[in-house]
Amino acid sequence: MSDQRSCAYHVMAKPAGSACNLSCRYCFYLQKERLYAGSRARMDDRVLEAFIRQYIGSQISDEVVISWQGGEPCLMGLDFFARSVEIAESCAGGRQVSYTIQTNGTLIDDDWCSFFRKHRFLLGLSLDGPREMHDAYRVDRQGRPTYGKVERAARMLQDKGVDFNILCSVHPANAGHPRDVYRFFTNELQADWIQFIPIVERINEDGTTLLQQGDSVTDRSVEPEQWGDFLLGVFSEWIERDVGKVHVNFFESAFASWVGEPALMCIFQETCGNALALEHNGDLYSCDHFVEPDYLLGNIVSEPMGSLVSSGKQRSFGEAKRDSLPAFCKECDFLFACRGECPKNRFKTAPDAEPGLSYLCEGYRKFFSRVGEPMKLMAHLYESGHSPAGIMELLDPGGRGSGDASIRVGRNDPCPCGSGKKFKVCHGR
Repeated sequence: MSDQRSCAYHVMAKPAGSACNLSCRYCFYLQKERLYAGSRARMDDRVLEAFIRQYIGSQISDEVVISWQGGEPCLMGLDFFARSVEIAESCAGGRQVSYTIQTNGTLIDDDWCSFFRKHRFLLGLSLDGPREMHDAYRVDRQGRPTYGKVERAARMLQDKGVDFNILCSVHPANAGHPRDVYRFFTNELQADWIQFIPIVERINEDGTTLLQQGDSVTDRSVEPEQWGDFLLGVFSEWIERDVGKVHVNFFESAFASWVGEPALMCIFQETCGNALALEHNGDLYSCDHFVEPDYLLGNIVSEPMGSLVSSGKQRSFGEAKRDSLPAFCKECDFLFACRGECPKNRFKTAPDAEPGLSYLCEGYRKFFSRVGEPMKLMAHLYESGHSPAGIMELLDPGGRGSGDASIRVGRNDPCPCGSGKKFKVCHGR
């Protein structure tokens, strides 16, 4: 095997392909069955070993994260993942290897929990909020609701001490209830890591849903302004009491941008191409959202993964995100935080009729414009050696905010936001 190394990259491996025991109505990956019609969607030992050995060997970091996705990866069974850990440990070569798996949770039992805890797996558990919101689209193959099984999995993971994040898709059933969704996760489930994922389903002229065709969306898709309002609704809850305690993917990434650090989400980075998808048979694709023939880089059994990742085709894919930005984006005040968003959503035209604008642009502009001031204040706190969580006390001194905020500012002191004004006439008002 070649040990050719490229830039840091991440692979989401799909050992069961698109196979799943659920039939979520907005799931774009169920369509991938057509790519491998007639194939038994299970990763065999040859592909498993090639993936892990090549992936670890081609990484430039001393810390390697092996990630499993689906479909539903737990359909592979415990023995498969036990074998994957064996292989990883045998070729780690002193590197620290950790594991993540995204799951709908319906197959998890005591044995799974023991395995996950023993090997320190981090789970991404798909849950769309309280029962009615979750069951609106997340159903099994017979169309039956799944909330009960997923909530049971969440409770079991907590009881067994297994680390997990919440993966919440945002769609018409929950988009109008941001505070209810957030309070459910933080109060009912005691979750402290939450990832929100906007559902955007493109629809073709004949009514079929295809990933990269059509400029309209299904009625399961979140509307742009609705998406911005949802993020703002969650943000208003988070900034009042949970800064530093609850981690929300969009807020963490926005904060990184405001302090001049690289965005923490690939959709907000200047270029992309460092988050790839591996199918069950060893086919490597440019991105999880571009598992289509045009974006197939090759097969890792016949060509080293490092070579495929550093290929001209993959570089062109990643650079196209930056190079195809419309002028409307380049002139936007929030380009530093948004970078045009995910290429899969850039199918609308800008006000000047130039193509390449994100479908969600209106929502993101609304969100970034409203959170600019608190982000700026948190950035100044951070840069001056204070915890960004101090914003809770600044915005609500002595009231509902954090009782142990790390900063206290006198009324006549300079405001930490950097305005040059006294705190009492700035954020102290």
